[in-house]
Amino acid sequence: MTHHERQSIPGPDGVLEVFVDIPAEAHGLALIAHPHPLFGGTADNKVVTTLARAFREQGCITLRPSFRGVGGSSGEHDYGRKETDDLYAVLAWAKQQFAATLPPAAANAPYLAGFSFGAHVTTRLARRLSDQGHAAHWLVLVGTAIGAVAGDRHYATEPVAADTLLIHGAADELIPLTTVLAWAEPQGLPVTVLPGADHFFHRKLPAIRDLIRRNWPGFPG
Repeated sequence: MTHHERQSIPGPDGVLEVFVDIPAEAHGLALIAHPHPLFGGTADNKVVTTLARAFREQGCITLRPSFRGVGGSSGEHDYGRKETDDLYAVLAWAKQQFAATLPPAAANAPYLAGFSFGAHVTTRLARRLSDQGHAAHWLVLVGTAIGAVAGDRHYATEPVAADTLLIHGAADELIPLTTVLAWAEPQGLPVTVLPGADHFFHRKLPAIRDLIRRNWPGFPG
């Protein structure tokens, strides 16, 4: 049985709302970032909840924070900059909160995942953790916002670890697959393409869960 909580924690610019799901036996910690808040993105997005379910099935405590300005989170949208600070704050809180629940290696090497804008911010957080000598254990990026996107937006998405699971829809209408391939190629990073999948992965959500299960890297330590 999974225990569900809604937490309000201190963030850099006020309160951050975080949805926490704790499986009966927890062996890891997973932080999952939702899509663009100015276009309806929330922690209840179906791709986000699918990612959370997949990580819980593997034995992870999952954290789904609401980005600043969404739900019960304070602050205003900052195009990924302060959102990175927010995710970092959530992770720091979780490490303290679950220090007695998780093995030390698991608390210090979390799993990171994100969808769309959330995947972009996740790469920024992963870069910060790596630069500090505390790299994430594994990244899962779905429909990652990279380069020029409709609405005159542009994302300078950070390079990621070679074992990152990068999932993209062949029929993504917002972030073309060609853009993702061009970003991944110089990194030597494989891209898992779901045929027929649009940006929101309608009718493809079970495939995301299955990919996480089949590529599961195990727990830290």
